[in-house]
Amino acid sequence: MTQLEAARKGIITDKMKTAATAEGVTPEFIRDGIAKGTIIISHNDKTHQHGIPLAVGTGLRTKVNANIGTSADDTDITKELEKARVAVKHGADAIMDLSTGGPVDEIRRAIVAETTACIGSVPLYQAATDTVRVKKKALVDMTADDIFKGIVKHLDDGVDFITVHCGVTRSTVERMKNEGRVMDVVSRGGSFTIEWMSYNNKENPLYENFDRLLEITKEYDATLSLGDGFRPGCLADATDRAQIHELIILGELTQRAWDAGVQVMIEGPGHVPLNQIQTNIQLQKRLCHGAPFYVLGPLVTDIAPGYDHITCAIGGAIAGAAGADFLCYVTPSEHLALPEIEDVRNGVIASRIAAHAADICKGLPGAIEKDNAMARARKKLDWEGQFALALDPDRAREYRANSPVSEHGACTMCGEFCAYKVMDEAMKR
Repeated sequence: MTQLEAARKGIITDKMKTAATAEGVTPEFIRDGIAKGTIIISHNDKTHQHGIPLAVGTGLRTKVNANIGTSADDTDITKELEKARVAVKHGADAIMDLSTGGPVDEIRRAIVAETTACIGSVPLYQAATDTVRVKKKALVDMTADDIFKGIVKHLDDGVDFITVHCGVTRSTVERMKNEGRVMDVVSRGGSFTIEWMSYNNKENPLYENFDRLLEITKEYDATLSLGDGFRPGCLADATDRAQIHELIILGELTQRAWDAGVQVMIEGPGHVPLNQIQTNIQLQKRLCHGAPFYVLGPLVTDIAPGYDHITCAIGGAIAGAAGADFLCYVTPSEHLALPEIEDVRNGVIASRIAAHAADICKGLPGAIEKDNAMARARKKLDWEGQFALALDPDRAREYRANSPVSEHGACTMCGEFCAYKVMDEAMKR
């Protein structure tokens, strides 16, 4: 049985118990959420034996994903493995390998072997790169079988969740054309699919053969991450007909997946103005029946290249507070270049800040308690206590160490006039 099938039968599995311990909830809470579809446990039961199951969904800590992977311009495996290590060290719950350059099979397997973190991927990239670079054909010459072979290859290698752009259909493309967009489609998988459909004058194979996809995924008890091929790539395109039409389709496919015993999460935007984020979350939760929502950002402005980890964190905090369950980080290099190792660190920490801020709003057990503990440590000028509670202890230590501190024990912002020290004396009188 899959985790979903077991949950519906009232069975609490070992994975459910493990997830409950990690989340600080009861195993029955996890089982009930999985049965309803509002919680998933992402873990490839068949081929990722050393991986740790990751629970995502309503009532659980907001999770963070880090995208890594090569491009044709940078194929350094060593660098990608270091990115994986840095991402996990700084708190990423999952890693997606989006490699499209170099020996992509070798890179993916090395990343899976490198960490116990949950691993995701986009198998369509595999089919596209194999068609172009191995078969020496055009991308539009790949077949439905090529796409499904890529899916099997990724699942065989231990990937826990796969992004599949099943909602990119000919009818959705038509709606986009009729309404018009500034940036059309910015999803790489979405653009591949649309080019293939346009050239071949056929429907999306992943939509047309969705039952085949479910049969393959179920064998591994992997999770389908239903991709947002029409996610807005700029504020002007947010919450338009194409985006919402795709979401309606994903809601319908979610029910079909659940009927087949397959776990699902839904991917979401994208670039979204602050005043539309809550509406986007509410629409997803309603149209997709409460399935976990996995958002890229959202990015709340288009004019901050070099600082998009900040635009992402702002949107992510609002999205998480409104009910998003899983945040995909954005790094400072977004829209500019493949991220470097330090970009990965900054992106993970920025999204973790957003996730934690959201968890405080959600009232999750233990969230605000960490902030209260930090306040007590600051009041006592307990620097080791502060470092231990910090989201990035190393960075906090660096700032403290790089600033000369005298015998007063405070930081160099206030020195001997530290408000904590002044108040200590005042309260003694």
